[in-house]
Amino acid sequence: MSAARLRAIGEDDFPALLALNNLHAAELSWQTPAQFAALLRQACWTRTAGDGEALLVALDQDADYDNPNFAWLKARFARFIYIDRVVVAQSLQGQGVAGALYRELQTQARAWDHASLVCEINLDPPNPASVAFHRRLGFAQIGQADLANGKRVGYYVCPL
Repeated sequence: MSAARLRAIGEDDFPALLALNNLHAAELSWQTPAQFAALLRQACWTRTAGDGEALLVALDQDADYDNPNFAWLKARFARFIYIDRVVVAQSLQGQGVAGALYRELQTQARAWDHASLVCEINLDPPNPASVAFHRRLGFAQIGQADLANGKRVGYYVCPL
């Protein structure tokens, strides 16, 4: 996929992206329209592709984000870009969209002089495809946590 097909999220994308997010709530977390709008407002980087068929939301260390995963990473890194959620609809899977989203984010994060990208990935319920994808991109697991919602997550970092 060419990076030219990636674009910033616009207001018209909101309904499709909220639906995409909530279709994958087990991996991402369910969002109400108000929660999703607030998340997008505080993000430092958002991208989509197609007709709202891909979503990447990233925040930097200065975000005021009440999230246990963000807090865990913020306690360990002074400066970072946190990938809060990434998902690609089945219609675009296997076309390199996720890799293109990450490459564009890495380029921007370097331009902002960040040293690393960070994220968490579900270990229970397992998300082996996401773990494998992130490992191919150079992410390494640096910790784990059991969350109040019953999930077990792994924390990952990718030096830039």
